[in-house]
Amino acid sequence: MLLVRFATAASPAASVGVLDDSTVTTIDGVATLGELWRLPLASLRSVVEGASGAAFPVADVALLPPVDGATEVWACGVTYKVSEEARVEESERAASVYELVYDAERPELFFKSVAWRVVGDGEPIAVRADSRIDVPEPEVAVVVTAHGEIAGYTVCNDVSSRTIEGENPLYLPQAKAYLGACAVGPGIRPAWEVPDPYALPVSMSITRAGEESWSGTASTSLLRRRFDELVSFLVRADAFPDGAVLSTGTCLVPAAPWTLVAGDVVRIEVGGVGVLANPVVEGVEAMSWLVGARDDVRRRPAP
Repeated sequence: MLLVRFATAASPAASVGVLDDSTVTTIDGVATLGELWRLPLASLRSVVEGASGAAFPVADVALLPPVDGATEVWACGVTYKVSEEARVEESERAASVYELVYDAERPELFFKSVAWRVVGDGEPIAVRADSRIDVPEPEVAVVVTAHGEIAGYTVCNDVSSRTIEGENPLYLPQAKAYLGACAVGPGIRPAWEVPDPYALPVSMSITRAGEESWSGTASTSLLRRRFDELVSFLVRADAFPDGAVLSTGTCLVPAAPWTLVAGDVVRIEVGGVGVLANPVVEGVEAMSWLVGARDDVRRRPAP
């Protein structure tokens, strides 16, 4: 099953449900996913497995990004060897920073997005107009409850400007957090349905003008740190009353000078978790619809 946010044509608001066998079943009494993340994991599982509200064929609803309300998206860097090597390659002045953090006790964590800026499956992601090299970063993201428990897994595209981050590590927020830089979805696989999160196959392909421009495969078995370790640092000195989504780092990085361009389509698959596909646009104006979609899900573009 997948935990999902979804919309029907008749309502400007989102609903929460369970997707199973091509049917979405509403979880009665739960208005947001953030409400679920307030629960202890055992209670959360009981609520999810007891879903018995209105049911819809998945073809009749629009799946929305599975992040809402006050839930934040955070991300990790340099958790795979390939990521360390890519950061060293792109850095003009501070390559040693990335080499040191790979082996350090404390991981790199950074804020990625508030909920309303997150896009979902089929919706566009963006490259910055002031960057020469921009890349998708396919990642497994863990959903963390208010109690610091891992409730589930989803797919994240941590879109990044290699140009801006490479100029100076202090530019990381500009390279990582902008309108159109975070895609999550299509849903959340409950943690109790994932027997081994350290054996998940990860693949990414990018299509350009109808042809494959780049592709690669990897696995979470290559992860330098465990998911619970990363979560422990996230919650060590912070609180997340509506939970958080923590993207755990990329294991696939196209080599420079390859870059995303408008019109590309990025497809990321995490085995047993889901497939996230997004077309690429350029610049802030192409993503301005997100502002209006905060209060009316019908203003989101059709996949």
